[in-house]
Amino acid sequence: MTASNPPRDESTKSTTLPGPGAHLDSTAHIMNRISSQLASQLSLVSLDGRRRPEPPALVVVAHGSRDPRALSTVRALLDKVRELRPALPVHLGHIELNEPLLPDTLAALGDREAILVPLLLSRGYHIKRDIPEMAAQSAVRARVAGALGPHPLLVEALYTRLVEAGWRTRMDEPTRRRSAVVLAAAGSRDPESKVDTSRTAQLLANRLGVPVIPAYATTASPTVPDTLRALASRGRTRVAVASYFTAPGRFATESAQAAPWIASAPLGTHPAMANLLLHRYDQTLTTPVTAAPELASA
Repeated sequence: MTASNPPRDESTKSTTLPGPGAHLDSTAHIMNRISSQLASQLSLVSLDGRRRPEPPALVVVAHGSRDPRALSTVRALLDKVRELRPALPVHLGHIELNEPLLPDTLAALGDREAILVPLLLSRGYHIKRDIPEMAAQSAVRARVAGALGPHPLLVEALYTRLVEAGWRTRMDEPTRRRSAVVLAAAGSRDPESKVDTSRTAQLLANRLGVPVIPAYATTASPTVPDTLRALASRGRTRVAVASYFTAPGRFATESAQAAPWIASAPLGTHPAMANLLLHRYDQTLTTPVTAAPELASA
């Protein structure tokens, strides 16, 4: 189960004629769009009138999913990134399952400079091997950023999603002793992935004031159900499942269904996610090329 609010059915909106303010609202919307586009163009021009060099492209690298909600969520997240930085060229590439695939995105960029930011929450083989190999086979002058996590912005998003699901920000001591959170992640065979997830769990525990135990939907152990049983045996019966997934999909759904109490929605389009993608872009842009991308975790 998830506690996210269902999307509004746009077909149920009133079909009455717009009020007198509708034209003004429409005009304001158009003016805002023009202002944003103008600001984007002006940012490319220096004070002496010469055109600044275009910044390296941001290529967000998503894993890919058979769940159509994942692709729509990732696209909406990239729209938020573009809103935050209109002058930055933002592209999407997938490792597998969805188009555009990363090699196709890179081929379309030719020999331009680009920074590849994985939409992945921890270190693993995709970041260490798959993405760099795809980049090396293209003409793009590419640099690969590190994983998104661990980072305080992820903790902010996790906390918000839990509160949205029904987590109480204040609780008495008896309730606190019965409470815990399972941080449900995808899992990886790379041991450094578990290190990163454990660090995120500790940061979230510090924020919530209750134990946060990492668990995994696949590949790694312990599993989400096993962790829930272990917590229950220790008297932790008020347990929430925090969805440590970037978008809806099979693993997020299965983890939520195992929750004995509440389960939060995936991180999705939380503003912290867009800010974190840009932070990793900026961090990689200013980091010496010789630095290992997986070390960029601050």
